[in-house]
Amino acid sequence: MSWLVHMELDAEIARSEGIFDSYGWHKRLWDCFPGTPDARRHFLTRIDPLEGAFRLWILSPRRPMRPGWCPSDCFASKEIAPAFFSHRFYAFDLRANPTKCLVQRDASGARKRQGKRIPLVDRDELREWLERKGRGRCRDQETGQDIPGGFRILGEKPLEISPMVESHFRRNGQSGYHGGVQFRGILEVTDRERFVETYHSGIGSAKGFGFGMLLIAPVKISIQ
Repeated sequence: MSWLVHMELDAEIARSEGIFDSYGWHKRLWDCFPGTPDARRHFLTRIDPLEGAFRLWILSPRRPMRPGWCPSDCFASKEIAPAFFSHRFYAFDLRANPTKCLVQRDASGARKRQGKRIPLVDRDELREWLERKGRGRCRDQETGQDIPGGFRILGEKPLEISPMVESHFRRNGQSGYHGGVQFRGILEVTDRERFVETYHSGIGSAKGFGFGMLLIAPVKISIQ
């Protein structure tokens, strides 16, 4: 079982709580899980800026609690039943942080162990990135093989890809940013067990900063 929380907050509430960027939300959304100061992050979030407000989502295996700074009429939660994952097709909305790694070399020309990650902005590269996540969302540390994401993007239907938007933040006195891209389309489940795992673990990087959470709704599709 898992829980999905939806909050819509006036931007004034966020300002009064000292929340000014994605790192601020990263810290304050822990208030939904009181009594776990040392726990590993077990939940996904999404933060959508609106005009004068924020729309927030939390997906967690543990039921999130309404924090004191959120008015009761702005907080809604529901348990996700296993039957929700019994469908073949889903409309999806994903706000992700797609990146690629550039090779870095030292003064001698030797390749460094860690490359430099930069945001993807080319539409074809973005589509391929998402399709690759469906085929294999991440690499298994023991086998070295990609773990299937359990889905494919339905090519028969349009895929909307928004331009990359920079999400700036400050952390421990240092500034940084993530490149956010929104994908909207239809997916087909190819491996139900893997898809459920992908749904709960998220897609891509920067998950602690509001990226990688799939919003999905079952749809009926007729394929010729």
